[in-house]
Amino acid sequence: MIDLSIEKLVNYALNKGLIEESDRVWAENALLSALHLDSFTRPDETENAELEPILAELIAYGVENGLLDDSITEKDLFDSRLMGLLTPRPSDVIGKFKSLYAEDPKKATDYYYDLSRATDYIRTYRVVKDLKWKSATEYGELDITVNLSKPEKDPKAIAAAGKAKASGYPKCLLCREAEGYAGRLDYPGRANHRLIPLVLNGENFFLQYSPYVYYNEHCIVLNSQHVPMKINKAAFLKLLDFVDLFPHYFLGSNADLPIVGGSILSHDHFQGGHYTFAMAKAEIETPLSFPGFEDVKAGIIKWPMSVIRLRCADKLRVAELADKILTAWRGYSDPSVTIFAETDGEPHNTITPIARRRDGDFEMDLVLRNNLTTEEYPLGLYHPHQELHHIKKENIGLIEVMGLAVLPARLKAELKELEELIVSGGDISASETCAKHAPWVEELKTRYTFTPENTEGILRQEVGVVFMKVLEHAGVFKRDDAGRAAFLRFAGSVK
Repeated sequence: MIDLSIEKLVNYALNKGLIEESDRVWAENALLSALHLDSFTRPDETENAELEPILAELIAYGVENGLLDDSITEKDLFDSRLMGLLTPRPSDVIGKFKSLYAEDPKKATDYYYDLSRATDYIRTYRVVKDLKWKSATEYGELDITVNLSKPEKDPKAIAAAGKAKASGYPKCLLCREAEGYAGRLDYPGRANHRLIPLVLNGENFFLQYSPYVYYNEHCIVLNSQHVPMKINKAAFLKLLDFVDLFPHYFLGSNADLPIVGGSILSHDHFQGGHYTFAMAKAEIETPLSFPGFEDVKAGIIKWPMSVIRLRCADKLRVAELADKILTAWRGYSDPSVTIFAETDGEPHNTITPIARRRDGDFEMDLVLRNNLTTEEYPLGLYHPHQELHHIKKENIGLIEVMGLAVLPARLKAELKELEELIVSGGDISASETCAKHAPWVEELKTRYTFTPENTEGILRQEVGVVFMKVLEHAGVFKRDDAGRAAFLRFAGSVK
């Protein structure tokens, strides 16, 4: 049976173009070595099979024969190593990417994205299990996802990792040294990972895809050096250079301060992809004009967060004005709306920038951020407030800013249980997992009549409404008369 499993994986690699027929024996022998086998009989007949069950068979063999422990972490490390044996070398991937890019940038990214899925770097059979829907709001349709594709650490792996010798290689999950790395208990296997080199604003970067794919062609652009993230004019130019190279993609950056920044601030990187978020569809509702930049169309867009949009055919002009706005914002305070540039020497103001092409122009959204904490809001004044934590407590990063809620996996089971309790008339406050949702549901009951047919749809729609409020909380200038006036005062201060 193990011979059959090996041959099915080899046939899969051939069908996906990872290897050629002349590589067959070499590939079989590489897999034999990984499975600690010294002989092989090629089956007379082998059906074409999906990757997930093939890998499951090989993993089961490995567990039964003591090649790995029966844990999620070790299984993921093991199948990444197997797929790494069948993944083309970096030089081959780069060569094909460049050849296709010369024809059309989209052909190049299509090839690279397909490769990342075919090699199981993107585990598509996990991604499809994510819950995804759209919720209509006054700001357009917001995207909601309950992400289930990121495997939870099991206790056995956590304990083993704690006993393992600490390693500083690679320095973080985004370092280019991850390419081809076998992984360990505290670092995911990347034997099947390949990178595409880029030059942005004169610096060396690499393109890769996120293994968890929150949206279509979710890519990461990482600095070749392990240097901290920094939002400045150079960062704006890098974003604009990227969308110049790949006009069908957008690229944005998390902010460079805690609370309002991303989960990895220690390594300079951006995130982009081939997707149109609700923010990109938002229209300018208040035009702005900046002295000396009359050639740059500017304005405040209709969005729950505080966003200035810039647009011009000349990317250097966009970067120059963005830098002026950033410089002004870094030092701006307005106590009347509780905005302070710093307290006790700690800086609070920064920007989350997003770049894209539109009708040949360069467009950049500048989302004003502030990470001030208060006694009442210790997690952040411009952060989801406590009454929304039953749905979303985590930081609001780049992806959420654009209108996609990345919600915790716990919500899958909680929303299902809530639905059952609402339909049956059960006591939500008595549920250990759902009690935190009880006040929310009581409010919903004042607006809806729940039935077995509509409860799931109502809950999903209202999760989107909660996310809309999350974004409103994260907005530094509120969407009331005082907030709008304060926003215009800031815009007028940019000189």
